[in-house]
Amino acid sequence: MNIISYSPGGFEGDIVSVEADLRPGIPGVNLVGMPDTAVKESVERVRIAIKNSSYDFPGKRIVVNLAPAGIKKEGASFDLSIAISILQKSGLLGENREYKIMVLGELQLSGVIRPVNGVLSAVIAGQVEGVYAYIVPEGNIEEALSSKAERIYPCSHLTEAVDVLKKISEDILPDTAYDLKPQNSEKEEFKDHIKENPLSDIKGHEYLKQALSVAAAGMHNIILFGPPGSGKTLAGSRLVSLLPDLDLEDSIEVTRIYSLAGLLKNGSGLITRPPYRSPHHTSSMEGLIGGGRNIKPGEISLAHKGVLFLDETPEFRKSILQCLREPVENGKVYLARAGKNCWFPADFQIVMAANPCPCGNRGKDDSVCHCTDIDVYRYWKRVGGALIDRIDIRIPVMPVESEVLTENNNDSGEEYYKMVQSAVDIQKERFKDFVYKRNSRIPPSDCNMFIKLSESSKDILSKAVKKFSFSSRAVHSVMKLARTFSDMKGNPSVDIEHESLLEAIQLRRYGDKDFFW
Repeated sequence: MNIISYSPGGFEGDIVSVEADLRPGIPGVNLVGMPDTAVKESVERVRIAIKNSSYDFPGKRIVVNLAPAGIKKEGASFDLSIAISILQKSGLLGENREYKIMVLGELQLSGVIRPVNGVLSAVIAGQVEGVYAYIVPEGNIEEALSSKAERIYPCSHLTEAVDVLKKISEDILPDTAYDLKPQNSEKEEFKDHIKENPLSDIKGHEYLKQALSVAAAGMHNIILFGPPGSGKTLAGSRLVSLLPDLDLEDSIEVTRIYSLAGLLKNGSGLITRPPYRSPHHTSSMEGLIGGGRNIKPGEISLAHKGVLFLDETPEFRKSILQCLREPVENGKVYLARAGKNCWFPADFQIVMAANPCPCGNRGKDDSVCHCTDIDVYRYWKRVGGALIDRIDIRIPVMPVESEVLTENNNDSGEEYYKMVQSAVDIQKERFKDFVYKRNSRIPPSDCNMFIKLSESSKDILSKAVKKFSFSSRAVHSVMKLARTFSDMKGNPSVDIEHESLLEAIQLRRYGDKDFFW
């Protein structure tokens, strides 16, 4: 059997072959192949775990090679594969066959196998490599089964792993009767995510709720600006409650990212709800974009297929915000580090919240704004025009009357959710033969295919471009928004009505310039 393991590195990672050689000489173990400190320390863990599992540790000179040698091996997931490789070479596992067996797991001194990160990515990479069977920690079984791969064997102790490999070597395959947990019904799932993030918390603000539903339906980026206490943060955090569940492909991608980041709980299966991430404005570049010594996914990748909420956006470092432009446009983030280039998915829906000015009082009744026009310009310059231009929806948010806040709100958000779900279903059918799935992701080259404007609509759009100084990106943004408005009205036709186009133009503009700016 060819024992292989997996080295995480970006979204895809690398398959690692684990080979052992025993020869006469002074007893000892040499580990070669660019192992990091954690992998080097595995030698003593493996030695003691083998002895405590009632096996004889070979009293010979042992060399363990982790190939390819040019890739740095990191983490503790190589423990079990190193132990199995040594036991196989000592003759414990019987006849050798040309099977590729992926072995993952960290060993305790007692021989107990601990869960590790990145198991789902490892199994998916193993499927491409033609792996015959997989030995994974019992705590990672649900995650591994999410890949739909065959012959996945969960083990909780080194002795169990040895028994499974003996049966594989003898072609006596052990039982693998593990089933994924059944999914809840649509009604139960809706109740679950409404309970976690109820839209009913937003009182008043009907126009804001409609804007949130449009953003959710088409996966459009949105910015909320207004005085402190007007409800921006609350509204931004509630957008995720309107999003439909992830399909299988997206669910696997999101689960892989969380597994690589070490954020997937033991025993967890696929993540079925869109993620929601809200990093603090003091976050570092590596924390938001990704990277670090071991290259982990950042907040923008953890928000993949979900929502990235940036509260108090102008307070984030300008250099960090400018790094968001490419991921917002491309749906991926590419990281180049010394000796390593990798990428992570980052197709997220960005939600920004900001005050209209540094003091926050501009446009607020019965308040005085002490900010000059230059102060306001510098404040918004932190966000940058290039990033702002990638935001489809801009909503001014003003405080509601106290009488509205004290009223009982029986609106659970179910009506908005159903409207969003209906629009998403229309888009799935429309884009079933394309790589993109939502209106906001239509490339400029395909806009005319899915969005037809009459001559009068083109005239309206042309006037809006001149009045609001829309860029070419903004023109396509308005067209996509109009497409989403039509979908929410149940109109699958590619022809766009005047009403949808006018509503889209209104959402794209900043708001009444005389009032806010």
